[in-house]
Formats: sequence, C-alpha cells, structure tokens
Amino acid sequence: MRRSIATVSMSGTLRQKLEAIAAARFDGFELFEPDFIAFNGSAKDLRSLAGDLGLGIDLYQPFRDFEGMPDDVFRRNLDRAERKFDVMQELGAPLMLVCSNTSPLSLNDAERSAAQLHELAERAARRNLRIGFEALAWGRWVKLYSQAWNIVERAAHPHLGLILDSFHTLSLQDDPAGIAKIPGDRIFFLQMADAPLMAMDVLQWARHHRNFPGQGQFDLENFFEQVLIAGYTGPLSLEIFNDVFRETPNRRTAVDAMRSLLYLESQVRGRLERARDGVPAESPPASLSTSPSPSSEVAASTLNHVSLFDPPDAQPLAGIAFLEFGVDEEGAQALGALLMQLGFARVGQHRSKAVTLYRQGEINLVINAQPGSEARARFDAQGASVCAIGLATADPMRAANRAAALLSARHDSPRGPNELQLPAIVAPGGTVVHFVPSVALSSAVLDADFVPEPPGSRGAVTTSGLKAIDHIALGLANDQFDTWMLFARAVLGLTPGESLELADPFGLIRSCGVANAERSLRLVLNVSLSQRTRTARQVSATGRAGGSVHHIALSCADIFETMATLRASGVRFVPISANYYDDLLARLPIAEATVRRMQSLDILCDRSGSGEYFHAYTESFDDRFFFEIVQRRDYDAYGATNAPARMASQAQADA
Repeated sequence: MRRSIATVSMSGTLRQKLEAIAAARFDGFELFEPDFIAFNGSAKDLRSLAGDLGLGIDLYQPFRDFEGMPDDVFRRNLDRAERKFDVMQELGAPLMLVCSNTSPLSLNDAERSAAQLHELAERAARRNLRIGFEALAWGRWVKLYSQAWNIVERAAHPHLGLILDSFHTLSLQDDPAGIAKIPGDRIFFLQMADAPLMAMDVLQWARHHRNFPGQGQFDLENFFEQVLIAGYTGPLSLEIFNDVFRETPNRRTAVDAMRSLLYLESQVRGRLERARDGVPAESPPASLSTSPSPSSEVAASTLNHVSLFDPPDAQPLAGIAFLEFGVDEEGAQALGALLMQLGFARVGQHRSKAVTLYRQGEINLVINAQPGSEARARFDAQGASVCAIGLATADPMRAANRAAALLSARHDSPRGPNELQLPAIVAPGGTVVHFVPSVALSSAVLDADFVPEPPGSRGAVTTSGLKAIDHIALGLANDQFDTWMLFARAVLGLTPGESLELADPFGLIRSCGVANAERSLRLVLNVSLSQRTRTARQVSATGRAGGSVHHIALSCADIFETMATLRASGVRFVPISANYYDDLLARLPIAEATVRRMQSLDILCDRSGSGEYFHAYTESFDDRFFFEIVQRRDYDAYGATNAPARMASQAQADA
C-alpha cells in the first residue's frame, strides 16, 4: 500500500519534518495547513522540495466549518475554498479534507449539507481536485462515519468521497463493521491513529493523546480490515496529535511511524490469511484484535486486491538467555563479588576478551570490561549498565530478519577467530538484543566462547536457589515509552498488560508489563512523570534517551530459604518499614508468624485471587540497577501494590 503521514505528527520545521518522513521511506504526506502557513517559501517551493525528497503531497488538510451553513456564510465559504484550491494546484495536492462542522452557526440539515458539499465538489472537479468528507468525533451534527457517508451519498458527486479516521470512530466506541458495506472507491483516504483508553473529553483526548498503531489500546486491526474488505486501495496514513511527539526527535518518530504501519499491515495480512485458510482467529498470541474474522471467501477476495507488508513470521521467544553488563575493571571486580554473594559461580573467561561468565540455575550473567569495546564505551558514557540482552528462540536468524524488516538496525559485534556469532539487533536507545537458541541450549552455546574456570577457582560460593530471570524492568525517558511499547509488540511479539501509576515519594511512575503468552519472557516498562524520582535519576544518569535496565528479578523456589542464604553471604537488602508488616496483617489473611518471618528478611507480599507473590530487593549497585528476588505462586503481575513501599524505603535508605 501507499504509506503516508500527516506533518502534524512530528516535531520540527516543515523542511525537517519532510526530511524525516523521506528518510523513513514514506511515499507521501498529509500537509497540515498551519505547517504550510508558517513555511518560509511558496507552494511551488514546497512542491519542489517534496519532489526532491521523493514525496507526494497526498492530502491538504483541514478545511473546517463548511457544510450545513446559512446561505450567506456558505457563499463566503466557497470563496475561501477557491483560495485553497489555488494553493492545492500549486502544491500538486489532489485531495482536500473537509471535516464535519463544529460551528454554532451550522444547521442540522443533511440535505443542505449534501447540496453544499456537492457544490464544493463541482468546483473542485473543474480543477481536477477531489474533496474528502470526514466525521469529527466532536462534530456539531455529524460525529459518526455513517452520518458522513449518508451525506456523501446524497451529494452524489464523483469528486466527493469519504475520509475515515480510526480515532474518530473508535473513541466513540462506534462499530466499524458498517464500513465494509461502503463501496471502496468512495473511500478517498484512510487515517489511522491508536490511543490509550482514557475517560476524558474526546476533543482533549484527540488533540493530546493519540499515538501510533501498536502503542495504544484501540482495535485497529478490525477497523483496518473492514476498510480493506470494502475494497479500499488508497493510501494508508497516520494523523497523530501527541504532545510528546511534538518534542521528540523527528527521525525517531518517523521510524516509529513507519514501523507501526508495517506492523499493522502484517497483523491484518496474517489475520486475513488465517481466515482464508480456516485457522482460528485467536491463534496469534500478539494480535491486537479480538473481533470476529471475515469469512474465507471475503478474506481471499480482500487479499487479492491489496498488497500488504509481509515480513518473516514472528518467532516465539522462550525467555532471557543472558544479560551482559558493561563495566570497567574496578566495576567488574565489584559486580563479580556481588554475583558470587548472590550464589553465582564464575564459570568461564572469554577466549579473547576481558569478559567473564557467571551462572546459577538457568541464569547467565556476563560481565564485560574489555577496553575499547562497545560495552566499555557505554560504561564510560553512563556507568555500569546492562548493555546487551540475549533472548532465546528456536530460529535466531529468522527472529533477527523479522526485526530488521520492522526497521530495527542489525548489530555485528567484533569477534575473534572461531568465536560465536549470534544474530543481533539494536533496541531503542542502543541496548543490543542477541537472539540465542532455546534457553535449554543457551548455556552450552555461551560456553563455546569461554574457557572454563578450574573448579577450585570459581570462588567459594554457595548456590542460593536462584533459578531463572523472572523479568527485567527498564527505566525510560518520557518520550521513549511509546517507542518501546511498539518495539515490544511489533519486534518482540509481546502483549501489554495493565498500565499503572505508582507512587514514588517524589512523583508518579507510569508502569506497564509486556510479556509473551507463556510468560517465559517478561519486561516492565517504567517512565517517571517527575524528574525527582529514582527512576528519573537513573534514566538521567545513563545519558541515553532509550533508558536502561534498572532492576533484574531473579526467581527462586523458596524465597525464605533463598533470602536466609543470601543474607548469610552478605547481600544487603532494602530495609522495609515495620509499619508495612503491621498493615499487611490487616490487609491480607496471612498468619502472623509468616509475616514476622517476612519482616525479619525484608520480604514483601502481594496476592491476586489465589495467586501469591513474594519479593525482596537488594541495594543498588553503583546507584544504577538492583536485583529483585521473587517467588510466584499462580500470580501473573509484578507486585505493583508494594512498589510505593519499596520506593519509599529506597528513598529513606539513600537519605
């Protein structure tokens, strides 16, 4: 499909926006009129600039408060439209968006509106231009696409058609199923926007909180599918009003935008193919849609008339195979000592680099202090941090190929002769993601590059019962939350859970977990709404807009035994207030003896239904990241109820 984006969707001057749009390989753009009005050049200059960048001007928008007006206002509106037609002809823009009227002067008269739009279309036709009519969710008389279509049908002019916008339909919880019955050639343009579900005025919601497909909670797959079933073959475009996007570097925004369209196309293509082949709709675990699939015949017909993006199939991810830390020599010794206190064994030294492998259970942690390496450069820029993540999958190369098709940069690490080569990509912000054969094989794969430590030199450690990496939590800058959400969905195939706001002593933390269906891979995305929280300080300290891992949760079978062992080995934990445990006795039906045992070990607890979650937190390493010890019992969240107690305890420990 032809892919387009509205200039209002990103930051910068109009020239900068177009350069970013072209760099992301869009075919064209919607010209938002205020951008043109502020452009330091003529319409012909802009047309030339767009042509030099290989972009078409697909739509000129918006033309407001036109239809259903008293006769004298209507005549003035026609004069206004003629001036815009002059501009459009110089621009080479073939289509103008007319949005439904919001003026208090407008009349609730569909016949009048149709007649006035007919006259506008007639005048546009004389110049070989077209008019698209769009229902605004806050329009005075026309709010729904069905109302707009009724007026377009009445007007009965070939140069007048319908413009559809997913936000205006889905924000009103209007059913998009009727779109499939509209003739596809009468749909002139399609705008897509996602959004988080919010209880607020629809105009404020629309002007400030839209985002790209895959970043919100709308069922865009079903909406897009209905438009395709109608027979639409025109541009697929994005119109996003978002306060954060207006300040985010526009090159990154443009890449996110293109990735979102490719992801949406691939999701709907897969949905149609499964419907055509009779595969149940619920089979794709990362699908955004829960709506019924079309019939086999309809799906086959739709696929025949439209070309949708077709990347390599998503590869199921089985979990975190390893984490790699970038440090210096001093940091390597300190972090290595902490890992051994946590019960890890030093099992190998890299064949050619200052890189050490530590292991306990299925957990592989790599410490990289190699001078001149990317990990060391990251340390020099931001201190100790997780610089690389290994994700286990049955087909690593195919997983990397899909990620590259969805606009993730490939990564090649320097390596010596006969050393391991793992397919890798760069995640938002610079963290490297390696794809590794399944978790069961990952230890053996890693061992190939490491010279085993003699048993006597692995350190006097006692295994503490840690089994696997339960999840990792990332601290993100405010303008990276949506980017990471899209990356997690589109590239990693993860599904978001509930979005929460957590109370830090110095502000609010927005938190959302993303996971695969099997829950073998879990990430938690955290962004601070204040600059004073620990999360914000950690993000700021990294100096990277992409954020970094700020805590690593390690699972065990018996947290009481594990915590006793870890305390005996000298691991320091965040002290939890005695008041927390008194309150816990009032909130949850837990035996007092159990609570007092938890208190002695600084263990917290949360319950959900019959599920139970015990967890405790180490002190921070170099004020960059910390470890969480967890035990799950039929529990699917992350202990958010206890986050305020943990963050307050950390703040008091820092004081």
